[in-house]
Amino acid sequence: MLAQQRQVAILERVRLHGGVKVSDLVAEFGVSDMTIRRDLETLADQGLVAKVHGGATTVRPGSTEEPGFAAKSVRHRPEKAAIAARAAELVRPGMAVALSAGTTTAELALRLVGVADLTVITNSVPVADVFYRSGRPDQTVVLTGGMRTPSDALVGPVALAAIRSFHPDLLFLGVHGMSERAGYTTPNLMEAETDRALVDAAGKLVVLADSSKWDLLGISTIAALNEAHILITDSGLPAPAAALLSESVGELIVT
Repeated sequence: MLAQQRQVAILERVRLHGGVKVSDLVAEFGVSDMTIRRDLETLADQGLVAKVHGGATTVRPGSTEEPGFAAKSVRHRPEKAAIAARAAELVRPGMAVALSAGTTTAELALRLVGVADLTVITNSVPVADVFYRSGRPDQTVVLTGGMRTPSDALVGPVALAAIRSFHPDLLFLGVHGMSERAGYTTPNLMEAETDRALVDAAGKLVVLADSSKWDLLGISTIAALNEAHILITDSGLPAPAAALLSESVGELIVT
């Protein structure tokens, strides 16, 4: 195997498992310890992995790094689909619901187009587009307006003014990260303000966050952990995190 092929294989293992050990890679590829360390050094120099003692891990994003909607939509797709399916069970005909921006809320939108007499308030361009394309005459969709972010969220004073005039039954909130210290966070300061307005407006807060969001930190807090009436996540959540969240949120649902 050529060095470049081996490095691609190593990178795939880091992305799949979150980290690798030098000793495991030496045994797997049948090369020397020094060869593997050079491979990791090459990948680290390219910003693709983070070197740690005895191996490498995925690169943790900075608190202001904001991937675009398309980039996020291909990550953890089975988990997001399962979370969205479970969230859809909370919605009944005739409800007014708010959906924040995010790839998991966009997945949820696909499952809500079949709900009769639904009113949807959203600051997400992709979410609004899902309902627009369904063409149901019995659904009302309100797109807030505002300035567009890399995650296709509409933010700023126009969005805030619109949100503050509504009082939906449920808010389905997608988040960048969640942690014990910072709560639910986002890397975009203006989006945090808009999301906080959604939280204040809604009767009940339902957070949709796959397990990769745990201990991921955005620069700005949207809400504390205990402000969520319901948190829906997946079974990849570490046991200590699940125990902490069970005590913090109103109801923890693990798909």
